[in-house]
Amino acid sequence: MQHIYIFSGLGADKRIFQNLDFEGMEVHFVDWITPLPKEAIEEYAKRISQKITSNSPIIIGLSFGGMLAIEIGKIIYTEKIILISSAKTKSELPFYYRIAGRLGLQKIIPVSFFKTPTYFSNWYFGTENIKDKKVLADIMQDADPVFLKWAIEKILNWKNTVTLSNLYHIHGTRDIALPILFVKPNVKVPGAGHLMVYNKPVIISEFIKKTIAAKLP
Repeated sequence: MQHIYIFSGLGADKRIFQNLDFEGMEVHFVDWITPLPKEAIEEYAKRISQKITSNSPIIIGLSFGGMLAIEIGKIIYTEKIILISSAKTKSELPFYYRIAGRLGLQKIIPVSFFKTPTYFSNWYFGTENIKDKKVLADIMQDADPVFLKWAIEKILNWKNTVTLSNLYHIHGTRDIALPILFVKPNVKVPGAGHLMVYNKPVIISEFIKKTIAAKLP
């Protein structure tokens, strides 16, 4: 049976994937590890990749987890990497993220801003109803502040320019966090936001199954 390793998004955990159908798959949800002080994303990828024990894993990465999956795919063999609401290279990040990173704005914004549910966070992540807002609020409040602060800095200053050949990318057309204007996914989900892994589970589940079943070129 094919082993699937799943990396969640910024500050998120496996709860965000609870609506997906993983029947018939050997799924491993990879928990974040605490980053070392000033640790580069490449070094973090090396450390966390030690949790991957399969010789030919398929990795699923959501948002920041997709960026990390790419960094892992640069250092170990992966059969396929599936990106959900993510970016493949630094050029797929909004230009204003890169500007914020150069200005060091992440250093002056308190981490509590990213842990406190607000109207802005609901708009940014694309919640559609009360249930969406509740799960987002729970995940935000439980997020590790040390990891959050580190990961935000890595997103804003991501330098990757390598496009791996085994990437499969699905993205929502109404994603505010990573606007469709900047990314070039294999599949676009009309009207879906950044939280589509939770509120569009049928579409995401079908994409994952088809991608896993597809023969490599």
